[in-house]
Amino acid sequence: MAVTTEPNKLNFRRYKEGDVKIKRWQEQIFQASYSHKCPTYIQSTPPCQGSCPAGEDIRGYLAIARGTEKPPMGADGKPTMAWQEYAWRRLTEANPFPSVMGRVCPAPCETGCNRNAVEDHVGINSVEHFLGEYAITHKLGYAKPEKNTGKKVAIIGGGPAGLSCAYQLALKGHEATIFDEREFLGGMMRYGIPGFRTPREVLDAEIQRILDIGVKARLSCRIGTDVTLEQLRQDYDAVFLGMGAQAGRALPIPDADAPNVVTATSFLRAFNDGRLRHVGRRVVVVGGGDTSIDVATVARRLGHIEDAKPTDMEEAIAGRMAHDVAEISAKQGAEVTLTSIFNIDKMQANKHEIEQALAEGIAIRGGLSPIALIKGPDGRATALRVAQCEAKIVSGRLEIKVMEGTEEDIPCDLIVSAIGQAVDFSGLEEFDNGKGAVATDKNYQIAGKPGTFAGGDLIRPHLLTTAIGHGSIAAEGIDRFLAKEDLERRPKIDVHVFDLARKMLEKGLTIGQTHEPMRGTDSTNVAVHNFENRSDRYVIPQDKLFLGHFAYTSRLKRKIITLDERTALGNFQERIEPLAEADAIAEAKRCMSCGMCFECDNCVVYCPQIAVKRVPKKEATMGRYVYTDYDRCIGCHICADVCPTGYIQMGLGE
Repeated sequence: MAVTTEPNKLNFRRYKEGDVKIKRWQEQIFQASYSHKCPTYIQSTPPCQGSCPAGEDIRGYLAIARGTEKPPMGADGKPTMAWQEYAWRRLTEANPFPSVMGRVCPAPCETGCNRNAVEDHVGINSVEHFLGEYAITHKLGYAKPEKNTGKKVAIIGGGPAGLSCAYQLALKGHEATIFDEREFLGGMMRYGIPGFRTPREVLDAEIQRILDIGVKARLSCRIGTDVTLEQLRQDYDAVFLGMGAQAGRALPIPDADAPNVVTATSFLRAFNDGRLRHVGRRVVVVGGGDTSIDVATVARRLGHIEDAKPTDMEEAIAGRMAHDVAEISAKQGAEVTLTSIFNIDKMQANKHEIEQALAEGIAIRGGLSPIALIKGPDGRATALRVAQCEAKIVSGRLEIKVMEGTEEDIPCDLIVSAIGQAVDFSGLEEFDNGKGAVATDKNYQIAGKPGTFAGGDLIRPHLLTTAIGHGSIAAEGIDRFLAKEDLERRPKIDVHVFDLARKMLEKGLTIGQTHEPMRGTDSTNVAVHNFENRSDRYVIPQDKLFLGHFAYTSRLKRKIITLDERTALGNFQERIEPLAEADAIAEAKRCMSCGMCFECDNCVVYCPQIAVKRVPKKEATMGRYVYTDYDRCIGCHICADVCPTGYIQMGLGE
C-alpha cells in the first residue's frame, strides 16, 4: 500500500465564510489625532528554527541564499566570499554536518514551517544538502581559533554529540580530545546508518574539517578499560560524555536470545563493518522508527544465498567471523516484513522512507505486537508470533492492548529487534541514573558532578540532530565552567540567531552605545527605534503573519531514485541528489522570513501618513531597512497589518 497525504488547503484569506463585518482602514486613519499604540520592530524566532534540535539559523542562511542578506564586503568593495560559502558558514555555526543531515535528518523544521499554511513547507533540508555539497566540492574549512585558553576537555564518544561538542570547544580556544572505542569516528552516523544514506566520503569530509581545527582523537580506546575515568579527571579540566546508546534492546518476549534473533544495532554494525554479506530468505524486523526502515532496506539489498549456512549470517552479526560465503552463488531477494505496534500512518519513521521501503517490496504491517517466539529443534527461531494490538501513549507512557484470538505466526530465518537502544555503562556505572540513562540539568551538566557534562542518546535516544544540539549547548556550559563563571539559566528557545550588531560591523557601520532592554530606545544606532529581539523566548506563529502577501508557489523537490523489489537487490548507490543551484535559490525565496524584515516595502507603500520610511542606504543593513517617524505616526496599524513576516507589531501603550 502507498502512503498518501492530502494536499494542504490554502489558508491565507483574511475573511472567512460568513464574516460580513467590514474592517475599514479609513476609520482608523481618520482618528488621526492620537494613538496609544505605535509600531515596534520585533525580531522573533521562526518555527523552523524553534523546531530544529540543533538550533540552526535557518532563516539566516535562507536569506543569504535568496540574496536578501549579502556577504560582507572587503576593502576593495567586493564580497569577501561567495554567497554559498557565507550561507554555509552561517549554517555551520550550529551544525558542522550539513551534508550528512541534509540527507538523513527527518527535518522537524519543515513540519514547523509556517509556509505549510499557504501550500507546502520550504525545502529546508534540500537547501542544507546543497550548501553541504558545495562546501565539500570547494574544500571549505573552518577558521582555526585565534586564542588558546590552555584548558583541556576529554570527550568520551566520537558520534554526533561528541564531535559537535569538540567542534564548538575548539572554536572557543579549548583543547578537545575525543576518545572512541571504534576504529573510526562518526558513531551512529557511521555504524548505525547504511552508506547508501550517508556516503562515507561525505561523512569523512565533514569529520576531517573538525579535526583540522585542532581536535584530537584517540581511537580504539575504551574509557573504563584502556583508560580509567580517574585518569581523565586528573589530565583534563572537564569531561563530556557522548558515547551514545549503541546497545540494542532485545524483544520483550521469552526466548528472545535465540541465535538468529539480533538487535538492530548489531545488524547495522555488522553491515557497516563489511562483515554481513547476505541474510536469510525471510527476515522479520520489529520496530517502526527510522532504524527499523534502515534494517529492512539493508536486508532487502543484501538478499540471501540458497546454499549458505544459517550460522554464517549469525556469526557475522556477532562479530566473530567475516564470511565470504559462495559469492559464486547468485543472490536472491529476501522476503522482508516490518512490523510495528502502531498503524503505518502513526509510525515514527520518516514518511518518505516508509514510501521508499514499500516501493522496494518490503511488507510493512502495522498494529501488530510480538508475543512469542516459535523455535525449532536446533533452538533457532522459525517464526515470530504476533497479535493485533492497539497502541497509544497516555501521560507519556506507552500502553499496548493485545487483542486475543488474533494471533498469527510470521515465518522467518532472521528476526531483528529495532525497538530501541540502550547505553553500555561498562566501566562508567557511576553515571547510570538507574534507568539506563544519564541525568543532567538544562546546561547538560551531570547532577552532583561539576565539570562533567553529557549529551546525545545516553540522555534520551532521539535524532542525530538532537545529539548535535546537545553537544553545542554542553560546550557553552563547559566554556563557562572553565572560566569559573556561574552556569546561567538556558533561554527558552535554544537557537543560533541573526545578530544585528555583527551584521552592522560587517558592513562597516559604527555601533553606538547599547543597553538592555532595547524597547523604546532612540539614542543609539544599533537598531531602528523600538527594536526588540525576542528570539530567545518567542516563536512567531502563522496567524501573526500576513499570509495574503505570498502567492502559491510549488516546492522544488530533490530528485530521488525509487527502487523496486528487483532493482533494490545489491544496489548500494545513493538514492537522493542535491538541488541545482538555481533550484536552491528559488526554494530559498519561498521562505517567508517569519519574524524578520525581508525588505518587501509593504509598510512604506501602504503607510497613509508617510511615517514609515527606509533607513538611508549607507546606514541600512539586514534588520535595519525601515524606521518610523513617530511625529507622523497616528497608530493606524496598517503597517503591522500588511507586514508579511510579523516583524512589525503594535506596542508602546500596552
